[in-house]
Amino acid sequence: MIPKKKLFILMIFFLVGCNGNSQQKNIPKEDKNYIVEKTDEEWEEYLPKMSYQVLRKAATEYPFTGKYNNHKADGTYTCAGCNYPLYKSDYKYDSKCGWPSFDRAVESNIEYDIDFKLGYARTELKCNKCGGHLGHVFNDGPKHTTGKRHCINSAALNFVPYE
Repeated sequence: MIPKKKLFILMIFFLVGCNGNSQQKNIPKEDKNYIVEKTDEEWEEYLPKMSYQVLRKAATEYPFTGKYNNHKADGTYTCAGCNYPLYKSDYKYDSKCGWPSFDRAVESNIEYDIDFKLGYARTELKCNKCGGHLGHVFNDGPKHTTGKRHCINSAALNFVPYE
C-alpha cells in the first residue's frame, strides 16, 4: 500500500506532466497573421449571413441542410471566405452525418487547432489563408484510406467544377 503522502506527490507529478509541453498550444486568432485579413465588419458585409456565422464565429449549420452535403460533381471545394482550394471531390464521401465529409484535405491549405467549446478537446479545421472556421476532424473515417472524417460546413465552402 502506498502511503498517502507519496500518493499525493505522484498525483502532483502526473497532473503537472499532463499539462506540460505535450499539450498543443493554440495561437489566439488575433495574434496570427493570415494572407487575407479583414475587419469583422468587412467580413460581415462580404459574406452571406450563414457563411459569416460559420467562418468567422465558428457556428455550425444544421445537419442535412447544407448545399454540398449530397453534392457529387467533380471539382475543388474552396473556402467561401477567400476561395483558397481546400478539398478535392475525390476526397469526398458519404458519411451519413449530415455535413460534407472528406477523408483528407489539400493539406498545406488547412490549419489544425484545438477547440474546447463542448467541454472536451476537438480538432478544429480552419482555412490557412483567411483563418475561417470550416468544421472538425474525427477518427471515424474510411479505414481503407486515411481513417479521418473532415466534417465541414457547406456554408464554409464554394465549389469550382473541373474543366
